Amino acid sequence: MAQEIEIEFKNLLTKEEFLQLIKQFSIKNKDFRVQENHYFDTPDFQLKEKQSALRVRVKDGNSTLTLKTPVTNGLLETNQCLSPMQAEELLKQGLFPEGEVKDVLLNIGTEIPSLLHFGSLKTKRAELEFQEGLLVFDESTYFDKVDYELEYEVKDFDTGKKIFFDLLKEQDIPKRETENKIKRFYREKVRRES
Repeated sequence: MAQEIEIEFKNLLTKEEFLQLIKQFSIKNKDFRVQENHYFDTPDFQLKEKQSALRVRVKDGNSTLTLKTPVTNGLLETNQCLSPMQAEELLKQGLFPEGEVKDVLLNIGTEIPSLLHFGSLKTKRAELEFQEGLLVFDESTYFDKVDYELEYEVKDFDTGKKIFFDLLKEQDIPKRETENKIKRFYREKVRRES
């Protein structure tokens, strides 16, 4: 089973802060790659209630099905590569593929037939090795909204936390409570539907 613990720190940025950081780290337009996340949940948000998230990420012509479930100081990611046909069947017909992700969903009591594709978020992403981890610069578009985010993916929680917040302080960027992308996406979706 393809599983890993994801430990990351994140901070929303203004467009000006984002531009300042990519200049500071000499990131060029060619360094950005586009990925699209397609989000799933049940109509009564069973996954959201369990602090979990399910997505298909399409990047560089490849599709990966990922389930994120909470663990201490991070998230457990269960990943499964999808063939182009499996991805299309899931996105367009709701046919859920057999495999590791389905097994975990069943183990946490999710009703597979009730999973729905709620929408998509597109991200332009640049990544850079930085000290003890990976610094990620994201510009995400969903509905007609654009947001900017800095993430820091690490193996050690305490070390990563210090490095990340020291970097924000050095760059004079305030620490902001930052929900993950799927939560921001759902919040915007609900706002538009109400």
